[in-house]
Order: sequence, then C-alpha cells, then structure tokens
Amino acid sequence: MPTAEPNDVPPPRWKEDFPITWEGDAYILRRELAKFLTLGSGLLAATSALIAIVGKWFWRPTLEGPRTRIARVSDVARGGTLLFRYPTDEDPCILIRDTDGSFRAFSQVCTHLACAVVHAPDQNKLFCPCHHGWFDGTSGRPTAGPPTRALPRIRLDVVRDEIFAVGREV
Repeated sequence: MPTAEPNDVPPPRWKEDFPITWEGDAYILRRELAKFLTLGSGLLAATSALIAIVGKWFWRPTLEGPRTRIARVSDVARGGTLLFRYPTDEDPCILIRDTDGSFRAFSQVCTHLACAVVHAPDQNKLFCPCHHGWFDGTSGRPTAGPPTRALPRIRLDVVRDEIFAVGREV
C-alpha cells in the first residue's frame, strides 16, 4: 500500500511522471553539459574577438627610440620621399612629404614577406612590388593584396628646419 502524504492527500500526478530523488538531483544530463560547453565556448570566442578588435583599432604600442636626425625640411620636396634607416642601420624606412608640407614616415619593410615598399605619390599609397600589396599612404594600413598588417609608423619631430625620428609605433 502506497504511503500517503499528510492529511491523506494523494501525491501530485507530476511526481509519478517525474520521479526525482534528491540523491540523483546533482547529476547533469548530457544535453545540459553540451549546452553549457557550447554556450561557454561561444562566450570565450566572442570575448576573444572583442579583445582582438579593440586591440587592433585602439591600442598601438609605441616604442621609444633614439632621437635621430633624418634630414632638413628643405631636403625633401613637396610630394617627395626620402629613404632613411631607423632605429638601427638594418631598419629601412621611408619619409613622405605631402603637397601641403606635412611629413609621415613608415617602415619600408612590407608586413607580408619583408619586401621593400615604394611610394606612389599620384595615388597617395605605398606599393609592394613583390606580391602587389598596397598600403594607405596616410595611415599605413593595407588596402589591397596579401598584406594584412599595417606598416609600423615612425614618430617624427620637426624642429625648425630639422626632421628627427623619435620612436616607432608597431
């Protein structure tokens, strides 16, 4: 004879359909485990992607380097370029002077396979002839071809008629 609950009320119907004991309540079903792992993996992937995006667009580490004289302002024509080496003699760089007189400098080493990039002043771009990679002449970001990383930018300091390289953004 089944035992009745207090006041002789029969147990609810759901208890017969779902007989759960407290001892077995701590076990996790495979479906619940799979759901937990899927959601956890998705959350980790989304967080990693967010960190990568934030890091790419908002964080560019700056490496302070020696203050090195590159040239005189009058040595570089408007719309022209000048090749130099910074921070060591093994690091080729390119100095670009816009038609408005402003200066920018980048590493001359392509971020794809380390070929030398050249300036295309008519398009305001930097071109890598090895694999036809193109970089924006203002920001150094890749615009076409196989390169996926921006050219490291050289920080400049123009004092009177002298141009100095003072650091590198990687």
